Amino acid sequence: MATDPFLEEDFRVLTPEAFEFVLTNELKRAMRSLNFLTLVVIEPALKGETASETREADVAVREVGRLISRDVRETDLLSYTRAGQLSLVLLDADLENAVRVIDRLMARLDHYEFAQPLTFDVGAACCPTHGLDAESLRRAAEARPVRTRSHRSNAQ
Repeated sequence: MATDPFLEEDFRVLTPEAFEFVLTNELKRAMRSLNFLTLVVIEPALKGETASETREADVAVREVGRLISRDVRETDLLSYTRAGQLSLVLLDADLENAVRVIDRLMARLDHYEFAQPLTFDVGAACCPTHGLDAESLRRAAEARPVRTRSHRSNAQ
C-alpha cells in the first residue's frame, strides 16, 4: 500500500476520493481557460457474467490500471472509480484526440497476454461538449461507447 493518501497503489492511480476532487477542480479550470477535458471510462471484465465478482477480475482491473498508467501523461488522472471500472481524465484533449489515445491504449492491451480472457468496454465524454460537471460527464462517458474489444489470454 502506498504511503501517499492520494494514491491507491505504488503507481499513479488516485484514490476515488482524490480523483473526484481533482476532476472537479480540473473541470472548473477547463471552463475558465476554455480548454477541453475528456473523461474515459474503461471497464475490463473477465469473459462470463459471474466472473465480475471474483478475485481474478479484481487482479485483471489492477493489471490494466498498471498498463494504462505507463502510457498516459504524468498530468492525466487515473483511478479505480467503481467496482471493476477505471476512469481516466485526459487534460487538454478533445474527443477526437482522446479517441487517438484510446486507440493507442487498446493497441497496447491487444498485445498484452492476460492470464484470463478479458472484454473491454470503453466510453468517453468531453467537457464542455457532453457535460460540465463530474457526474454528468461520467453519465455521458458510460453512455457513449467508443470501443468494445475482447482480448486473448496466454492460456489459449
